[in-house]
Amino acid sequence: MINVIASIQVKPGQVEPFLKIFKANVPAVLAEAGCIRYEPTLDVDTGLPPQGGVRPNVVTIVEAWESLDHLKAHLVAPHMKAYKEATKDMTTGVTLMVTEPV
Repeated sequence: MINVIASIQVKPGQVEPFLKIFKANVPAVLAEAGCIRYEPTLDVDTGLPPQGGVRPNVVTIVEAWESLDHLKAHLVAPHMKAYKEATKDMTTGVTLMVTEPV
């Protein structure tokens, strides 16, 4: 199993429209072979110093996949290509962290 943390930088004022498109795509992703978890999240203001503050224009996707091959297939799935096209003008960048349990 692998875990994925994807942080998507969304343009100011575009978080809600972005989430609407993203959430509409979630059922298709959850139906993919190997998908264990796929969930958009937003920062919570905790006041904890290590957090470093809330990022108001970042949507963090928490994912779990059975394997790296499943993740690679996900990234080129037709519904993901359509999602990326629909949101391309709403975002400014993506960072990805892939981990595995030890």
